[in-house]
Amino acid sequence: MADDVLMLNISSDPVKFHKKTNRRPLSSAEKWAQKKWESKRKGVFEPQESSASKQRKINQTGQQHTHKQKLQTPRSPSQRSNNRDTEENEDQREKSAAKSPSKVKTSPKKAPEEHGDHGRPFIKTSSLFRNNPEIPDVLSPAVNQVKEKVFTSNTFEELNLHPHLVATLHKVLNVTSMTSVQKKTIPVLMSGKDAVVRSQTGSGKTLAYGIPVVQFLQAMQPKVKRSDGPLAVVIVPTRELALQSFQMFQKLLKPFTWIVPGVLMGGEKRKAEKARLRKGINVLISTPGRLVDHIKNTLSIAFSAVRWLILDEADRTLDLGFEKDLAVILNALNVTGLARQNVLLSATLTEGLSRLASISMKEPVSIHVSEGSEDTVEACPQAAPQALSDSYAMPERLQQHVVVVPSKLHLVCLAAFILAKCKFEQRQKLIVFISSCEAVEFLLTLFTAVLCVKPSTASTKHTSTSLNFYRLHGNMRQEDVAARGLDLPQVTWIVQYNPPVSAAEYVHRVGRTARIGAQGSSLLFLTPSETAFVDVLANHNISLSEMKMEDILATLMKDERFKGRGKWDSKRSATAFEQEVRERATVLQTDFENYVHANNESLQTAKSALQSFLRAYTTYPSSLKHIFHIRSLHLGHAAKSFGLRDAPQGLGSSITTNPANSKDSKKGKDKAKRSPKKLTAKERVSNLMRSEYLSGIDGESKSKKKRKKNKGQAEEEQSTAA
Repeated sequence: MADDVLMLNISSDPVKFHKKTNRRPLSSAEKWAQKKWESKRKGVFEPQESSASKQRKINQTGQQHTHKQKLQTPRSPSQRSNNRDTEENEDQREKSAAKSPSKVKTSPKKAPEEHGDHGRPFIKTSSLFRNNPEIPDVLSPAVNQVKEKVFTSNTFEELNLHPHLVATLHKVLNVTSMTSVQKKTIPVLMSGKDAVVRSQTGSGKTLAYGIPVVQFLQAMQPKVKRSDGPLAVVIVPTRELALQSFQMFQKLLKPFTWIVPGVLMGGEKRKAEKARLRKGINVLISTPGRLVDHIKNTLSIAFSAVRWLILDEADRTLDLGFEKDLAVILNALNVTGLARQNVLLSATLTEGLSRLASISMKEPVSIHVSEGSEDTVEACPQAAPQALSDSYAMPERLQQHVVVVPSKLHLVCLAAFILAKCKFEQRQKLIVFISSCEAVEFLLTLFTAVLCVKPSTASTKHTSTSLNFYRLHGNMRQEDVAARGLDLPQVTWIVQYNPPVSAAEYVHRVGRTARIGAQGSSLLFLTPSETAFVDVLANHNISLSEMKMEDILATLMKDERFKGRGKWDSKRSATAFEQEVRERATVLQTDFENYVHANNESLQTAKSALQSFLRAYTTYPSSLKHIFHIRSLHLGHAAKSFGLRDAPQGLGSSITTNPANSKDSKKGKDKAKRSPKKLTAKERVSNLMRSEYLSGIDGESKSKKKRKKNKGQAEEEQSTAA
């Protein structure tokens, strides 16, 4: 920096910056002396070498020659005043350089045009690589992972299906051979037996029950009419899955136009759904909450003709807290007294599922699809061995990874991984699971603003593609969710930025990739204090391979937007390479922090996202509290992962303070705030998962309900007065 200031100050001629003054004409002797002095001065100050030290010596010599010239050459008053200004400026620069020698030593030796390439001022950022906990080595225990063979050599022609149905499978769905779960399930269901089917996500379970249902309905005599009402009821846990199942039945029923499918789900208008129910729906797909709503409030819905009940993704339905809703649905179906066929499908087998099967089924057949279980078709679910119920079947072509990252580096590590896969690789599609809606909104805005900025053509050395970020969370409107595309085909990576609340939830998350025999990968982010979760997954025969944080951050070497202050030479040592990676990570973190602190709105968004993350962190079940505990978090480091330079004041007290101890509770019973209802561990997990999977439109808002209540009271008062 001192060299830069020195050269910039001397390179300009100070005479040019002063106004002209009235002076007498110079004589010929004075003109010759001035010309000789300027030629000497120009020769002295013209840079001869690139070395900074030699340049300073030349400058000092030039000053001496100039001083001699002043004594020997007659000068005009204006020249003397100009030279006095030059001497005073040089004296001031020498004094300032002597007073601050430390600045000369620590400043980067870099030309000003090199700084201009970055387009950003240098802002001091707290170190990302200091005061971090030590990263332990992750040793995943050796496990015998349960694998599933997805496809078989058997074709649908081997089954006794309607020719039009087989043609639809070939031409519309482009399906020729059966998967393992379809091979074992379809014959059992076509024989009229109840079944509990356990298979990995993405193995074709929807067709495993959809084909037998369509085959049964198209063969019914007399022919099915729309006015018959629901003949098959399919219960799914989320609206997204309800829409997917509805679309599947629409394709299967193309040759059989007299059979009408329909869907009921939250976010749709009840009035329109009631109209469809009055017209008639033969295959009814619904979420539990919305179906219970219609059972209680819609007179036109009737289950007198139901012959099929399918509970798809039953484990997730129970995890989301719909057990009471299922009881209401089963009671409504049991009133008719007609014999029906019941099917329960799940990726995991839990105690709740066994209890549900015992309530809703009669002598069900248990079907397990896993490696070495070609003949696993048992008389009842209780006969399944305990080891099999504890282990989860994973897709055969799924590669599972884990990376241990300190809290401070979470944000830049996620950004570097996204750049590596979506910017510098082709045909990659990622799903990033985050624990709260506010954090989703924050990261979407932050990454779009910082990572999507196109670099200049001169600084681009690697081929790259454009980045597109989308959001999907529980507070979105149903129209926005549908616009995103619900099937999410060809997802190549599942990134769990925040760890799941259970091993079963981990299985459902990674099941969004490697579907139907395709190849896929997953990455789980853990902090050094959370590495014991690897052992929890190993207890369910889930094995993870470690991915190093340094390898992920090394991707920043491909992006010249985040280059450090010095010029990088690929021939330098490994230590220099590591230092350059750290500098680039710091530059990226600085860009994030500058965006967050640019205005009050973005700052408040980051704080809200941090608070929602901390609230979600407190909802882990008691069985995992020894791994995920709020006290093990460093609030300052956690704030860093949200682009905040410091943890907001009062952050810890806002999470742990009991409202009963506040001042409001001491003002009297009428004015005191009621303490919130204490949730059980299961309810906390359900709320967390619901925010992750659902769109949040479970019913009317509190304000709308209050307006309706006030309106109803006003109408009652008017009727009383009349």
